[in-house]
Amino acid sequence: MPNGVNRVALAVFVLFFLAVTVIGFLAARWRKADNDSLDEWGLGGRSFGTWITWFLLGGDVYTAYTFVAVPAAIYAAGAAGFFAVPYTILVYPLIFTFLPRLWSVCHRHGYVTTADFVRGRFGSKGLSLAVAFTGILATMPYIALQLVGIQAVLDVMGVGGGEDTNWFVKDLPLLIAFGVLAAYTYSSGLRAPAMIAFVKDALIYIVIVVAIIYIPIKLGGFDDIFARASEAFSQTNPTTGNPRGALVSGPDAQWTYATLALGSAMAMFMYPHSITATLSSRSREVIRRSTTVMPLYTLMLGLLALLGFMAIAAGVKVTNGQLAIPQLFETMFPDWFAGVAFAAIGIGALVPAAIMSIAAANLFTRNIYKDFIKPDATPAQETKVSKLVSLLVKVGALVFVLTMDKTVAINFQLLGGIWILQTFPVLVGGLFTRWFHRWALLAGWAVGMLYGTLAAYGVASPTQKHFGGSAREIPGIGEIGYIGLTAFVLNVVVTVVLTFVLKAAKAPEGIDITSPGDYTTDAAQAEAKAAPAPRPGTSPAPNPS
Repeated sequence: MPNGVNRVALAVFVLFFLAVTVIGFLAARWRKADNDSLDEWGLGGRSFGTWITWFLLGGDVYTAYTFVAVPAAIYAAGAAGFFAVPYTILVYPLIFTFLPRLWSVCHRHGYVTTADFVRGRFGSKGLSLAVAFTGILATMPYIALQLVGIQAVLDVMGVGGGEDTNWFVKDLPLLIAFGVLAAYTYSSGLRAPAMIAFVKDALIYIVIVVAIIYIPIKLGGFDDIFARASEAFSQTNPTTGNPRGALVSGPDAQWTYATLALGSAMAMFMYPHSITATLSSRSREVIRRSTTVMPLYTLMLGLLALLGFMAIAAGVKVTNGQLAIPQLFETMFPDWFAGVAFAAIGIGALVPAAIMSIAAANLFTRNIYKDFIKPDATPAQETKVSKLVSLLVKVGALVFVLTMDKTVAINFQLLGGIWILQTFPVLVGGLFTRWFHRWALLAGWAVGMLYGTLAAYGVASPTQKHFGGSAREIPGIGEIGYIGLTAFVLNVVVTVVLTFVLKAAKAPEGIDITSPGDYTTDAAQAEAKAAPAPRPGTSPAPNPS
C-alpha cells in the first residue's frame, strides 16, 4: 500500500505465519525420534515417503527466488528470464539417472552429505573438504535470497517504515521472521520444513491459479498483456542505450539462453539442500517416484513466469525488480487475497531457508568438524554442532541482507550456481565410475572455481562494476555464454588430462570402500547386510571398480 501499512493483507500474512510457526515447533513431536542423532535431526530419520519427499524437494527447488526473481527477470528483460523453465525440464531426466544411485550408496554406508560419499569413494579428505566448502559457500547467498524475498513482501505491505526510519525499527519484522525460522529449525530439524512444505505448496498453487485467471481478466486478456509488454521492451533504456528487453529472444541471445539453461539444470541438484531432501526419503523407489511427478512444478513455473509480463501491463513501476511481483499482487488483488499471496511468498522463503541451513550445517559437522577438528565426536556432539552451525549460517545470510544492496542478491546466487556446478564431475562422475583420479578431480575443481570466480568478477552491469551477471564471451568460440558451463568444461578437461598423467605416473589413487552392489541396493537389502559399513576412510577394504 503506497501510503501506509496494508493492515488487512498484513493480518492475513501474520495469521499464516503464526500457523506455520506452530507447525514448525510441533514437527519435533512427529514420530518418536532420537534427538541426539544427526540422521534424525538433519535427515528426518531417513523415513519420508513419496509425497513428503515430493513436497520437500519442491520446497527447496521452488523458493522465494522462483516466486520473486524469475518473473522479476522477465519484468526487467523479457524472454531471457524464461531460461528457468527449460532448465527445470532438463533436470528431471538427469536426476532420475543418478539420484537413486546416490541414495542407495548413502543409505548403505550411512552417509549424511555428498562429501561423505566423495571421501568414501575416492579415499580423499582433501577432495571431500573441497566439496563441503563449495556446498557451504554456494548455499549462503541462496539463503540470503530467501530472506530478500521475505523483505520484499514486508516492504510492499508497508511494514517497517520508510527509508528514513531507524534501521532497527525498519528491519525488526525481518529480524522476527529470522528468529522464528532459527528457533523451529533448531528445535525440529528437517521435519519442520517437511511439514510446512505442504502449506507452502498449497498456497503457491492457489495463488498462481487465481493470478493466471483473475489478473488477465482485469487487464483485458493475454493479447493486451503481451502487446503492452512488447511495447515496453522496445523502449530504449537510457542507461545502456539499448532496448529494455525482448518479448522473444533474438539470435544473439541464443547461446546465453541455452548454456544458462543447461548449466543451471546440471547445478540444481548439486546443491546440498537438494541432496538433503533426497537422502531423507525411506527408499530408492521413493526417489524414483518423486522425480517422475516433479514436472508438475515446471508447469507451475511456466505460469508463474508470465506474471512478469502482467506486472508490465499493469503499470507496475519499481526501481528494484524483486518488488515487481509483490507490488503486482498488492495492486491487482483484494487486500485479503494479497495477504494470502504474500504469505505464499514468505512461507516459500522459510521452507528452503530452513533446509539450506540444515544442509550447510551437516556439511560443516561431518566433513570439517568431525574430519579435521574432533574425529572422535559422538553422535550427540555432531547433532549439537549442526544445530549451532545452522544458526550461524542463517546469521551470515541475515547480515548479507541487512548490509548489502538487495538488487544484487540474485547475482550472488548465480555466482553460487557457478561454484556448485564444479562439484558435478566428482559427484555424478563418482557415482558411475572410479576412473577419475582423486588429485585430478581436485585440480579440475580448483581450475573451475578460479576461472568461474574471476570471469564473474569481470562482468559489469549498469548497477555493478563487478559480479554484474553470469554470462560472458566463451574462450575460443566468441559467443556469450554461461560462465558456469565454461568453467565446468575447463574442469572436465583438466580432470581427464591429469587423470591420464597421474595414472601413468602410478600416483596413489586412494581406497574406495564402496562396492558395485551399494549403488543399486534398496532399504531392505541394505539393512539385511550383516554389519553396517564403516565411515569413510576407516576401513581399508579396497575395490578396484
